[in-house]
Amino acid sequence: MPLRTGELDMSGMVVALFGPTASGKTAVAEAVADRLATDVVSADAMQVYRGLPLLTNQPSRPTRLVAMWPLSHESSVGEYQRLAHAAIDDLVVTRGSAVVAGGTGLYLRGALAELNLPPAADPMKRAKWEAEYSRDPAGAYATLTQRDPAAALALHANDRRRVVRALELTEMGMSLVPDSDRLWDTATRHPTIIVGLEVPADELEQRIVERTAAMFDSGVAKEVAAALAQPLSRTAAQVLGLDEIASLSAEQAQQRVIVRTRQYAAYQRKWMRRIPGLLGVDARRPADEVASEILEMARARQ
Repeated sequence: MPLRTGELDMSGMVVALFGPTASGKTAVAEAVADRLATDVVSADAMQVYRGLPLLTNQPSRPTRLVAMWPLSHESSVGEYQRLAHAAIDDLVVTRGSAVVAGGTGLYLRGALAELNLPPAADPMKRAKWEAEYSRDPAGAYATLTQRDPAAALALHANDRRRVVRALELTEMGMSLVPDSDRLWDTATRHPTIIVGLEVPADELEQRIVERTAAMFDSGVAKEVAAALAQPLSRTAAQVLGLDEIASLSAEQAQQRVIVRTRQYAAYQRKWMRRIPGLLGVDARRPADEVASEILEMARARQ
C-alpha cells in the first residue's frame, strides 16, 4: 500500500530529488511533500528569478526560493546557500521535514551541505579583470591558464563571467574549481536521502520536445520580450533559451531550445553519476507512484 502522511516518521529528515530537465522533478517533489505535509525548496539556479516562469519551467504552486529575485539581481551560489539553509531549517523545525528539488547540481549540494564558498567579488578586482577580458579575451584566458591551470581547464575561454571570476579569485590565493573532496563528500546538514530520477534518453527527448512546444504555445516569446525590456543581470542573462527566442524566428528558436535543453539534460545526467549515495528511481511512472517508492526507500534507511 502507498505510504500516506503520518505513516513514516521523517522527523528532522530532508528528501532531496535530482534529475535531468523534463524528468518530472516538480511533480514528484510535490507528491512527496504532500505525503510529509511539508514544502518544496527549489535548487534551480534560474527559477530564482521573477519574470520568466515559462522559460524556466517554474512550479505552478508556491515553492520556496522560486521567483524571489528580480532579473536585475546578480545571483551567487553563496547567497542562494544561505537562503536555502534558512528555508530547510525552518521546514525541519516547523513541519518536521523538508523536500529539496532541482536540476542545478551545485545549488543542490549547497542546499544540503556546508560549502566553504569563495568570498564575494571585490568591485575593484572585478572591474580590473572585466577590462582585461574586454581588451583581450584570449590574453585573459592565457593569464588564467598560468595562474590557475585547473580552473582554466574547467572553463571555456568564451565564458566571460566565469573566467573573470576565476581571475579575481587567483588574486586571493583561491580557485574557482572547488575542492572535489569537499564538493562530493557525503556530509549533509540534516539526515538526508538523495534520489535521482531516471528516464531513458529517448523518452526524455520526447518530453523535452513536447514541453518546449507547450512553452511556445503558452506565449514564451512575449515573456522573453518583456524580460529583455528591463535591466538584466549577467546571471539572469544565462537563462537557457533567452538569446535564441530573442534573436531567431519562432520555428528556429523552438528547435534551438530543444537542442540546448537536450545538451543540458546530458550535463545533468553526468552530475547524477557524481553525487555520492544517490539512489536511482524509475521516473517513467505517475508521480504518486514514484513518491511512494522514494518514501519506502527512506523508511528502509531509518
